[in-house]
Amino acid sequence: ITSILLSLTSQDANANKPEQLVIPEQQSRFVQPTETKQQQQITIPLTIPESSPETGVTSHDDGDDDVRLQRLSFKVKAGDSLASLFKRSDLSATELHQIMKLGKDTRSLRYIKPGQQFRISVNDQQQIQELFYDIDKMESLHITRDGDSFHAVLVQRPVDIRSNYASATIDSSLFEAGKNAGMKDALIMQLVGIFGWDIDFALDIRKGDSFNILYEEHFMEGRKIKDGPIIAAEFTNQGRTYRAVRYTDAKGRTDYFSDDGRSMRKAFLRTPVDFRRISSRFGKRHHPTLNRMKMHKGVDYAAKTGTPVKAAGDGKVAFRGRKGGYGKVVILQHGGRYSTLYAHMSRFKRGVYPGKRVKQGQIIGYVGSTGRATGPHLHYEFRVNGVHRNPLTVRLPDAAPIARQYKDDFMARSQNLLAQLDSRKPTRVAINN
Repeated sequence: ITSILLSLTSQDANANKPEQLVIPEQQSRFVQPTETKQQQQITIPLTIPESSPETGVTSHDDGDDDVRLQRLSFKVKAGDSLASLFKRSDLSATELHQIMKLGKDTRSLRYIKPGQQFRISVNDQQQIQELFYDIDKMESLHITRDGDSFHAVLVQRPVDIRSNYASATIDSSLFEAGKNAGMKDALIMQLVGIFGWDIDFALDIRKGDSFNILYEEHFMEGRKIKDGPIIAAEFTNQGRTYRAVRYTDAKGRTDYFSDDGRSMRKAFLRTPVDFRRISSRFGKRHHPTLNRMKMHKGVDYAAKTGTPVKAAGDGKVAFRGRKGGYGKVVILQHGGRYSTLYAHMSRFKRGVYPGKRVKQGQIIGYVGSTGRATGPHLHYEFRVNGVHRNPLTVRLPDAAPIARQYKDDFMARSQNLLAQLDSRKPTRVAINN
């Protein structure tokens, strides 16, 4: 009886003992109970670059365990400065100061514009390693870290320069003729600037006037990026033909000269303001506010209030302030013989004061209607040895001609360019009836 009881007790113990599960080594991973052997996969974690939609921040591992770079990209928006971009990205103001002290190569960083691109690489300590700045389509700035300092290099992209030709006969306006010839506004304004000392484009243009120009086009990677300067030009106005050639001397000074070496520039601008119309000419007239006949010793150019007024020539400010019926006025002295007066201005340009030297074309003030004036306009006077002359007809002195040491080189180049210009002119065939 005792043997039977011991045998039954041993079988019950074995029945209650938990079963030992043997799991093969290759299956000892975290596997979902529902997965079959064929569905089991080993997952390897991957580093995914993080990005910010505002700055385009990406992480980059260059393969060195000790160096991990983060690349930041920025597109400049209105109101941005480099300092604000650095602050927004938690970059060092001290490093920005070091970069700005590199000299003329980094001067362009002071004048960043909306739409320009920056690419910056930083390490884990947010220290700048590289900075790329696209100044324009043809030039970029590359800054690299060199120990505790930085090094800047301006990179020029290769540009292919080709010449092109445009020609037109004026039917209604210069701008319409230029547009029909495929010229952009900037190129038309270049043409006006070259011949503007000899031709008054507001008053002298007539139907039948014509022009021919040879100009540069700049290409990059086979795509045109912009028009370059006019290199040779011819303009026929009321039967008189003017020719001009662009020349750069050995010192890098560039200007336009006639085919015999005389400067196309004059010592004075014919009109010192962009105007709508001439509201009053030089000579006797019935004064609109005094209600009597009076000698008008200048020319009145009607223009919007705030239109910039430019110095007609190089000179020195002799007077700036209020002067009776002239209102706000500036008087410039140009050497010993010539002086010019600009009246009825709304305000003066900051920095223009008596004794200050100004350059031709420099803004000295803005159109207004101060003093005795019935509307916004510029009253402009031109004096020779203190005597008033008609600004529209006075013979203006020429600027300096081509320097003697460059004359032979200029003549050779000008003859070549003008020959190219002549060869591109359309051939007119006479038809006999």
